[in-house]
Amino acid sequence: MKIGFVVNDIATEDPRYTTNRLAMAAKEMGHEAWFMGIGDFSYEPDGSLSAKASMGHAKTYRSLQRHLQDVQKPDVQELIGLEEFDVVMLRNDPADDAESAPWANNAGVAFGQLIASSGVLVVNDPTTLASALSKAYFQHFPEVVRPRTLISRDEAQINDFIKDLGGRAVLKPLQGSGGSGVFLIDRKEGPNLNQIIEAICRDGYVVAQEYLPEAKKGDIRLFVMNGQPLQADGAYAAFRRTNNSDDIRSNMSAGGKAVKVAITDDILEMVEVVRPKLVADGMFLVGLDIVGDKLMEINVFSPGGLGSAKELNEVDFAPVIIGELERKVSIRKHYREIDNTTLATS
Repeated sequence: MKIGFVVNDIATEDPRYTTNRLAMAAKEMGHEAWFMGIGDFSYEPDGSLSAKASMGHAKTYRSLQRHLQDVQKPDVQELIGLEEFDVVMLRNDPADDAESAPWANNAGVAFGQLIASSGVLVVNDPTTLASALSKAYFQHFPEVVRPRTLISRDEAQINDFIKDLGGRAVLKPLQGSGGSGVFLIDRKEGPNLNQIIEAICRDGYVVAQEYLPEAKKGDIRLFVMNGQPLQADGAYAAFRRTNNSDDIRSNMSAGGKAVKVAITDDILEMVEVVRPKLVADGMFLVGLDIVGDKLMEINVFSPGGLGSAKELNEVDFAPVIIGELERKVSIRKHYREIDNTTLATS
């Protein structure tokens, strides 16, 4: 296979990132693994699509660092027709470009849709990803798995909602990820609620959610593929993210630490509840963020932490993901009529 991994910017990739691990696994399995940045696409006058892409050309690599070093060399970049690819994985995080390059927010899904229309398998499905650019997508999942939530820009309405919750709530922007702009509100301790609301409102809508006491223990990141928990050798691709400071965020980018976690029947039941929509939406690989018996977020763009899952469970999950892409490409060869959304989770 020829696989293209779309990232925010090749130059800013880190060798420990999940994308690099997937690319290394693909190479070890005999495939071509190309990287392309969100600003590297072109729609040609003749209607064809191309991208400036980079690949490590050594036959084998002993380390993630060496592989990415070769990918990031400026002289290895080539202009490639996107119709040559079998699979394109959209692994860019729109939130990372929200302030520095707002034009990039929709570029991934827009070009993803064009690439999919040319017959290349694109995961996750770009049509649905366009609807998931804000946290409002999360509200389409069943109420039973979500914390009580209000999305508004009205200060009085937000204040009343927090009062109904007993004075404690989590506030965050509708757009964004990685724990950016997340606040724990406690009316007894935080007199500056209106200032926080105003600050978030400057960038759009405010998401107000009930505070779950279990959040003190951190959250669980569970990888889900084709609507099923990702497994290899009997182990689940999962870990708990904790933060020993007073910061309520447990994201790895916010100082969180990964520890081993057991996946319970309750968690598996939660996956069953969200599975139908994930499958219907063509969400091939996602990360579920779980606190207690609730889902806090579904990362559909660039779920990370595959390295932590590998280290804690002593199992490499990346080859399982690449193997599943192999299977889908084989299906596409026999059934060209199957649409991208269906094939992404078939």
